[in-house]
Amino acid sequence: MSIFLSSSEQAFISAHLTTDVRALVLRAQPGDLDIKKVAAQIAARQKAREKLPTWYANDRLVFPPALSVEQASSERTAQYKASLVSGRLLLDLTGGMGVDTWAFAKRVENVLYVERNPELAALAAHNLPLLGTGNVVVQAGDGLDLLNDSSENKTAFEPADWIYLDPHRRNDQGGKVVRLEDCEPDVSRPTMVSTLLKKARQILVKASPLLDVDKAVQQLHGAVNSVHVVAVQGEVKEILFILNNQPTAKENIIVNAVNVVADRTLNLRFQWRDEREAEVNFGDPEQYVYEPNAAVLKAGAFRLVAARFGLTKLAPNSHLYTSQVLRTDFPGRIFTLQSVCKPDIKTLKRLVPTMKANLTVRNFPQSVADLRKKLNLNEGGDVYILATTLLNGDKRLLITKKADNPV
Repeated sequence: MSIFLSSSEQAFISAHLTTDVRALVLRAQPGDLDIKKVAAQIAARQKAREKLPTWYANDRLVFPPALSVEQASSERTAQYKASLVSGRLLLDLTGGMGVDTWAFAKRVENVLYVERNPELAALAAHNLPLLGTGNVVVQAGDGLDLLNDSSENKTAFEPADWIYLDPHRRNDQGGKVVRLEDCEPDVSRPTMVSTLLKKARQILVKASPLLDVDKAVQQLHGAVNSVHVVAVQGEVKEILFILNNQPTAKENIIVNAVNVVADRTLNLRFQWRDEREAEVNFGDPEQYVYEPNAAVLKAGAFRLVAARFGLTKLAPNSHLYTSQVLRTDFPGRIFTLQSVCKPDIKTLKRLVPTMKANLTVRNFPQSVADLRKKLNLNEGGDVYILATTLLNGDKRLLITKKADNPV
């Protein structure tokens, strides 16, 4: 892949950033224009528009294929990761597109970027200086091989303050994988973490948002110091583990349920023992109903969130909460209760004459699709129905409207 864009290619890309790429390649174009090349750049930039606004706005950058853009961190998650690190040197051993490297370079004095794919490495070498990062060394190759290299080439890189790993999460067929042991490199191997910690004081590992956090902590052999479940606008995007040489009992591991919203980052911070020891009251729905954001649910703070915010939990397995007094600082959605009813069409139509509402199920025997079909309920509107199981086992619909809550 050429890392050079001529002025005419840059102009063409800028003029067609919102064009349908499939239609574009079918049109007649100037004979000196490599339409496949510029179409690939347009497709990649379209993927980056919301995810990587700083990169999207820089017309001198050359983008990798759209799949690499999809797999890259967003600017928001990269900046959150960067907030966790500091020091003299960070080794990014799985550099990829370089978004995380770019963010780390704002926090650490020197960053070494290493990437197996020579084309991605060449693009990073081209793009990163254009983004104002003059403290990054780019190297093509295997990051783990670099650490094991006994030559003088790498003596300047030890000891590092941080190693960052974003293991490859696709199998040989291109399908996505989730478990640590299915990724490359496999950080669950008994000797992997201990070997890496001889080269750096701390390790930051990025994992799939679908990962079983409890199992992963066990697989990382007591090296986990903290866990960060990172969501953007309520959708979990990645799970981060910070590892070091100071063994931490599981109950003392610090867990961060992070939700990055438009103007701030919200963090519910706790230890696992806090969740286990939290005292919870159970009861029926009151004036306000609360649904935790996805990061809180993924982090498993089911009891803690009730105790910390003074809420009543509807049932042990129904992760919905309630109160008579509004808690606007709750990390999730807040609803004002209108009524409670059985899940049947006749009752619902009386309460929601339009039969149009947003539907969520929590500890309910039917899926959203099945329940919506059963109730003949259309989607949308300002009514929110939470289908759940109450403390006495009754299956009920909570008819609500959103309270004024930004988190």
